[in-house]
Amino acid sequence: MAESLLERAWAWLHETFPERQVYIRSDGRVQFFTFSPVFQATLAGLGLIFLGWVAFATVNVIFKDRIIAAKDHRFQQTVQNYEIRVADLQTSYEESNGALVTAEDRFKEVADELQTKQNIIWNVLSRKREVDAILNRRDTTGQAAHEVFDGGKPGDALDAAPPPPSAIQSTAGSSDFTVTPQPVKPQPRSAKPTKASMLDFGSTVGRLAGAIFGRRQTADISPEVIARHPVLRQLAFQTERIRRLSASQTMLMARTQGQVEEGITSIRSILKRTGINPDQFTQRVRGSEGVGGPEIPLSAVSIEGVSDTAFQQAYLKSSAQLTEMTELLGGLKHVPLTTPVAGAAFERTSGFGARVDPFTGRYAFHPGVDWSGPTGATVRSTAPGVVVWADYRGGYGKMVEINHGYGIHTRYAHLSSILVHVGTRVGENAPVGKLGSTGRSTGPHVHYEIWYDDVVRNPRNFIEAGRYVLQ
Repeated sequence: MAESLLERAWAWLHETFPERQVYIRSDGRVQFFTFSPVFQATLAGLGLIFLGWVAFATVNVIFKDRIIAAKDHRFQQTVQNYEIRVADLQTSYEESNGALVTAEDRFKEVADELQTKQNIIWNVLSRKREVDAILNRRDTTGQAAHEVFDGGKPGDALDAAPPPPSAIQSTAGSSDFTVTPQPVKPQPRSAKPTKASMLDFGSTVGRLAGAIFGRRQTADISPEVIARHPVLRQLAFQTERIRRLSASQTMLMARTQGQVEEGITSIRSILKRTGINPDQFTQRVRGSEGVGGPEIPLSAVSIEGVSDTAFQQAYLKSSAQLTEMTELLGGLKHVPLTTPVAGAAFERTSGFGARVDPFTGRYAFHPGVDWSGPTGATVRSTAPGVVVWADYRGGYGKMVEINHGYGIHTRYAHLSSILVHVGTRVGENAPVGKLGSTGRSTGPHVHYEIWYDDVVRNPRNFIEAGRYVLQ
């Protein structure tokens, strides 16, 4: 099609500007010049351009004054409109300035509230990540931690509750909780509402939250003033948008609190898998000495000046639940959830429960789990604790017993050699002995037992619970 158009254009050019020849006769001689269609078209185009330029110059010279006058008129009109606008702005300056300051204060108040909520949520999530890291403390590679605890006394001293977790610090200042002035049964009727420090990580951000959330609202701006000023309209729109975002932060805080609650349920489920009563274990972890005071419900406690009740309640519950979760995880660290040996060189040869005795051929009860392996292989502790036995013990042969606290003990029997002594504090995966065949044994293996409240337990339940933790 492009070739057809070119052919038509070429035909039109030859038709409009046919080839012409100019003859010149001089002194009896005749000369001629040939003008091709392209040359003629070029001359015609240059002529039109020249005529157009002459016409433009002529019009510009003739109407120059009118053009200048029109431009000057437009300029004067623009200046006049500008002066009118400046006069209007000057007239309403005081009103606009006051309204703008009020709107800016309100915007800053809502923005600060949103920022504070984000900081609080960040602190909660950071704290949750810390406890999640404790939950996933187990070494999946099978390498020894070689962690040894120095100092302290062996035995039941481990049953003491672990120290409370460090408060997470933020950029905010300290905070106060104010008990609402309502009758509380455990308190005298004459008692005045007191201020209590923020539980755990909340002590660092509450006062800022109270200062921001509790700030008194500035004077309302009339809709007429907002409608007259685009800046105020835009600022009011942005303020409302941030207020909606702040409401979404309340929903996020509630979801976070729900996740923390699920974490506590998960830890209690792990304890149930081992056969340990979660309620009983929780009481041991928390301890029962040096605690007390009146029971005040969370609904009677508020951050000073906070009006967002839903966010406040979710925050308080998360604080208390994270403390509970940290306490449970501190106790869970002392629960043996791994195996004393690991790798392809080891094979489980006997489980927990009734079996045929390898020496007598009669049915008998086996109180642990056996893993066979090469003589001299390292046997490691399955949880931190204190060695309470490290010597020969009847049919167990050379045996190590570790008190992990909270009523939990583990035993490692038939060792060829013992690497620890009584009173040694060992960490999880710390070497305690070498695999052997001492005592009542038919070959090199390690006999592993778990005791809770002086009752032997099935190690399989603890190991399966540990696998659940590592999922």
